[in-house]
Amino acid sequence: MKEFPIAGCYDPCQVYQPEADTYLLLETVQGELQPSDRVLEMGTGTGYVGCHLTGYNFLLCADINPHACLTAKSRGLPVVRTDLFAGISGKFDLVVFNPPYLPTQDEERIVDWLEYALDGGPEGRSTIARFIDGVRSVLAPEGRVLLLISSLTGVDEVAGMFHEQAFKTAIIARKKIFDEWLFVMKGES
Repeated sequence: MKEFPIAGCYDPCQVYQPEADTYLLLETVQGELQPSDRVLEMGTGTGYVGCHLTGYNFLLCADINPHACLTAKSRGLPVVRTDLFAGISGKFDLVVFNPPYLPTQDEERIVDWLEYALDGGPEGRSTIARFIDGVRSVLAPEGRVLLLISSLTGVDEVAGMFHEQAFKTAIIARKKIFDEWLFVMKGES
């Protein structure tokens, strides 16, 4: 497995902290998880979800943010620094992702690692599109995907991206937070 180096100064302020979306995703994952599942948590952040999944057959956490990787590693999680699937090998039964999903215009963009965890591009789907296009490369036959999205992201548009890749989709969890809805979309072959 190709692993990018995790080195340098560590800044915990550059890591997305658990929020309502994290808690909704964890609750949904726990209801979906089978004891024999090989799990990949993409975009692990602090490793909050991963820490609650240890003890299952196999877990790998991944993030592009070096500060997030150091945080997850300090919690004892196996972590790979990678841009989505570039540094991942093997097949997983369950792939979980809380992606950057906030619509962000160029003039709103801030160049730092924490912003990277939030910035979903102009429609909020830039990283999601790349994720959906590449997830089959690490998904086992009969594998499942759990993707956290927001009403700001466009639920129908994300479902359409999954359908273009021959996935069946369903919303399996939802929660209203202020003026937006959070959803967990399940994708299956």
